[in-house]
Amino acid sequence: MKTYANGSHALVIGGSMAGLLAARVLTGHFDRVTIIERDRLPATAEFRKGVPQAHHVHILLARGQQILDHLFPDLKDQLLTAGAIPVDLGEDAAVLTRGGWSPRYHSGIGAYAASRPLLEWSIQQRLAAHPKVRFVEGAEAKELLCDDHRSRVTGVRVHWRGQSRDESFHANLVVDASGRSSDAPEWLERLGYPRPQETVVNSFLGYSTRWYRRPAGFQAQWKLLLIGTRPPRTARGGVIFPVEGDRWVVTLGGAARDYPPTDETGVMAFARSLTSPLLYEAIQDAEPLTPIYGYQRTANQLRHYERLERWPEQFVLLGDAVCAFNPVYGQGMSVAAMGALALDECLREFRPNRTGMAQVFQKRLAQVNETPWLLATGEDFRYPETEGGKRTWVTRLIHWYVDQMLLAIPNHQDVADTFLKVSHLVEPSSALFQPRIVRKALGRALRQLSPNGSGQDTVTLPPHWQTEQKVSTF
Repeated sequence: MKTYANGSHALVIGGSMAGLLAARVLTGHFDRVTIIERDRLPATAEFRKGVPQAHHVHILLARGQQILDHLFPDLKDQLLTAGAIPVDLGEDAAVLTRGGWSPRYHSGIGAYAASRPLLEWSIQQRLAAHPKVRFVEGAEAKELLCDDHRSRVTGVRVHWRGQSRDESFHANLVVDASGRSSDAPEWLERLGYPRPQETVVNSFLGYSTRWYRRPAGFQAQWKLLLIGTRPPRTARGGVIFPVEGDRWVVTLGGAARDYPPTDETGVMAFARSLTSPLLYEAIQDAEPLTPIYGYQRTANQLRHYERLERWPEQFVLLGDAVCAFNPVYGQGMSVAAMGALALDECLREFRPNRTGMAQVFQKRLAQVNETPWLLATGEDFRYPETEGGKRTWVTRLIHWYVDQMLLAIPNHQDVADTFLKVSHLVEPSSALFQPRIVRKALGRALRQLSPNGSGQDTVTLPPHWQTEQKVSTF
């Protein structure tokens, strides 16, 4: 049995991004922080079994990047030294939306394009060197420990993988950051608490990803290429994402069960079918570096812990263990970072007595998750095949308004900039409804309703919107 009589102790279940960021925050409140991880962590920036989606594109949104810069001030320098590519998301990214190509401009919204293994490993290394942090590898959390009244969690029982023994770890706070497969509903039920209600919205998206060597001498007006979908008619999209080592991660996606293949011929045919040929043309002569990886576990999953009237002290959950998003929107790591900041704020507010903190945190985390959840599920509801949740007249109205915005983006840089900042969680969704944005977004629709159906500054629809013809330029 591991006990910490001299000093306070926090325990984190899960050593992926949500757990790592939570652990970093906890070092400011506890004398010791233990991270329990099922896997053996790699000695270098490598893939590991516990992060099956790491083979696919991982885009850290601008808000997530801001939080990481705050928590790990020198992380940026290490990533750049390791070969990460600095990207201005307005200037260096070619983005084809339902309304056409987004304008290219210096946005000041930056990212450091790197692989998920490099990003996660770099943070692990920093925490491993922290005097308060200890990693316990190859250990699987099996059960919550609690006091005699079952009102306060006191630790976790773990099973050592590959061995026939269990061990108990006691702590003053337990954080579950174990991801989509969290067993917390069952653990709480064993302690006499109700299971949380769960909402699942599934657009049946599938991925196929392959890593390529960037072709020698390749010239383009972009570093990052994103070909968006046009739901419900076209559920296919794709992205070329640059990472360290002069490599591209190329992910093709298809919603509404239009899953991309995982064979060479099928993947190239799928790439050729996108609404622009640029992605296909870029990879047709590129050198493949990996097999083709498929992935289809992409449903949005929200566990409503905030609705439980009873909650044990000293136990909180965050990250995918509470709210897991369709990965196509790139929100997971950034929302986990936002959740870690919310935990930090709660711990500061309830210092030194943490009574009631855990339940308050789950309610605040629900507020953090609300906007990203609405953004993700709102888009997924565009597909008739989507299951779960409710499609309301409000959803349809928002879809219509967003479509008007996307049609305005090619001709209005400020609309594009606002949409970019909301998508990257830098500004609240209310920014989309500023009068100047509404005026430009609805201008075309109002002109169509006028008697002559025309007016000044009429937006010309791009060819890919008017017909099924492919767009070859931007």
